[in-house]
Amino acid sequence: MPSSNETLRPIGDIAAQVGLSRDDIIPFGFYKAKIPLDVLYQRPRRAKLVLVTAITPTPPGEGKTTMSIGLTQALRRLGVDATVVLREPSLGPTFGVKGGATGGGASQIQPSTEINLHFTGDFHAITAAHNLLAALVDNELYHGARLSVNPGNVTWKRVLDVNDRALRHVVIGLGGSGQGVLRETGFDITAASEIMAAFTLSRDLPELQERISRMIVARDGGQFVSVNQIGAEGALTALLREALMPNLVQTSEGTPAIVHGGPFANIAHGCNSIVATEAGLRLSDIVITEAGFGADLGAEKFLDIKMPIAELHPGLAVVVVTLRALRYHGGQPLDQTERPDLEAIKRGMPNLERHLTNLKRFGLPAVVGINRFATDSEEEMAWVVDRLNRQEVPAAVADVFSQGGTGGRQLAEIVTQALQYSAPTVTPLYRTDMPIQEKIGIIARDIYGARSVEYGPDALVALSRIKRWDLENLRVCIAKTQYSLSDNPKLLGRPEDFVFHIRDIEVSRGAGYVVPLAGSMIRMPGLPKEPAAYRVSVDQTGEIFGVH
Repeated sequence: MPSSNETLRPIGDIAAQVGLSRDDIIPFGFYKAKIPLDVLYQRPRRAKLVLVTAITPTPPGEGKTTMSIGLTQALRRLGVDATVVLREPSLGPTFGVKGGATGGGASQIQPSTEINLHFTGDFHAITAAHNLLAALVDNELYHGARLSVNPGNVTWKRVLDVNDRALRHVVIGLGGSGQGVLRETGFDITAASEIMAAFTLSRDLPELQERISRMIVARDGGQFVSVNQIGAEGALTALLREALMPNLVQTSEGTPAIVHGGPFANIAHGCNSIVATEAGLRLSDIVITEAGFGADLGAEKFLDIKMPIAELHPGLAVVVVTLRALRYHGGQPLDQTERPDLEAIKRGMPNLERHLTNLKRFGLPAVVGINRFATDSEEEMAWVVDRLNRQEVPAAVADVFSQGGTGGRQLAEIVTQALQYSAPTVTPLYRTDMPIQEKIGIIARDIYGARSVEYGPDALVALSRIKRWDLENLRVCIAKTQYSLSDNPKLLGRPEDFVFHIRDIEVSRGAGYVVPLAGSMIRMPGLPKEPAAYRVSVDQTGEIFGVH
């Protein structure tokens, strides 16, 4: 057994903390388990829901997952029956830019290496289901038994859970007529798969199968071709049967954690699965969940997409900020952001304030958690807390990386106090009966701060097609850079009066939304010059190092 697991508690003990017996779970080894959906839905919802989001992040990230875990541990130390509900890590960032996504220091979900790698196989099941559909579509192009369309009108790509820029645009069917139909296509990363989106937005297997059946795989003249027309939804759902059950693990302090689903927030909707959130709501008193990147991405999509679909009622948002990010948005170069600079903090503060304003637009009250780093100065932290207090925004400094739950006690106290007096009416920004173009405009203007939206030729064609297909009632999931409120990653701080550029719009009918592609945003990331994969090694006992 790897030494990193020596202090972990058996998964049966973790299940007991949320009222589950050993017969209620399906163990995956000693420290992981799946929770069957029928076990969950026997229980009523009882928990209050807290959404953790963040300032516009810097490239290294601001520790939102670490803060979510640490806050949950702190609540448990206060005697609160709290559970953290998170997304699963993708192998793309794990071996690419950021490394693992299980928190850090004294606030991690465990067993972290296993979770960061194959976990319980959910991502592989989604990849397999997505690519089975791709293979069936190409088979129909070859045989023509159930589908007869121009190969150039096939819209369904393949996916892979690896950052691989060389696969963005590919030609398949090479080698002669016996090798399939020659055509251009490409790969997205698994986190951007519509199967992933439908998976995380489904309450049960019947709903998942119904969502899969609606997915569009090709265009045929002026109409679309969906999965149910070729009869593939049953096979795809079969591959996802066990994966749809949420995963139970634990934090560094033995606190229950539910980890399930993993869409990115910059290219998808960035939230864990509905069934995972349901598990938290039915098995604890306070659920701490997160949505990816800043409040302009994950939180907006949580509140405009996931919340109404799942009929959720969040009571509070926690906005995570680092002084490093404030300095960066105040003009300090990235390689100098560890150096205290109060003036840069002051210049960067409008970015945080924009995110707080955006949450108010939904009617969701917020508190701020300042993720403390060793290089932060007392003067800077005091200024930020005072500025927020004068705006009647509760704030607390937390050091959950070094101290675990102990370091998050003050934040946990203001969260419990805010929840005690908070019963907000939280509403989405737009109505689904609005035209797609109007919905995009509302998000771009009210959330990002844009003056106007400019559509490229492909986007205009897509808008016309969406209207012709009578799909204007779909929600909107904008794919854009996470590093700016705008579509330009170099436009930092709180940009205003800018033009927001949409170059194309993809339709995810099964997920229930369209995906406007803003700026140069792509759905298959590439690896950096020095990928995190080069840090990973395995010793002679089989213990893995460097996945963090």
